[in-house]
Amino acid sequence: MKLQTEPLDWRDGDVPVSRRFDDPYFSLDNGLAETHHVFLAGNDLPARFKDGFHIAELGFGTGLNLLATLDLWRSRKQSGTLHFTSFEAFPMQADDMIRAQQAFPDLASIAEELAPFWANGAKEITLPDLKFALIEGNARITLASMPIPADAWFLDGFSPAKNPELWEPDLLSLVAQKTAPNGTAATYTAAGHVRRALDAVGLTTTRVPGFGRKRHMTIARKAL
Repeated sequence: MKLQTEPLDWRDGDVPVSRRFDDPYFSLDNGLAETHHVFLAGNDLPARFKDGFHIAELGFGTGLNLLATLDLWRSRKQSGTLHFTSFEAFPMQADDMIRAQQAFPDLASIAEELAPFWANGAKEITLPDLKFALIEGNARITLASMPIPADAWFLDGFSPAKNPELWEPDLLSLVAQKTAPNGTAATYTAAGHVRRALDAVGLTTTRVPGFGRKRHMTIARKAL
């Protein structure tokens, strides 16, 4: 399986657009604000942070969600270690990832700290406050072996209309199985088939206001 994206297009100089899926990697309006609204607030973070809190993500993309989450963890002076596992079938080339992250000056110090890891092709990063793993390949295969359930999910694949494989019921069933009791999930999409699939596997979904031009998004929770 080819594990590298095709060459990217760049919109407005800063926003990478996947040629494979014809979809931008983050919001054209404000990618960082989108991450805070959809994935962080959508999973009730930072209120739920604790030592060992585990976030899992479908779609690593530019690494923006990791940077924003670690920045929030540190800004709140959270003690302990954040665990972050990301599943990505088509990882970006390191230089493209580093270029994309430069669009977010508020995250510059963390981006600079992690850039050498990307440049060296690292798939795991261990810092005093972070334990990160990038799992390359088809999530429908790799997710089953994730050893620790997630406390929160960032469901951040490309649009379901353009990347349907990442939103199939069988994969979302694995997501539910790998979610800790009272764990949550959040995604920018409010597509009915995604919400129905999550509900069907035991995650109670709620449609809430979306970010920017998107009227709605989806949050979900697993029962205790």
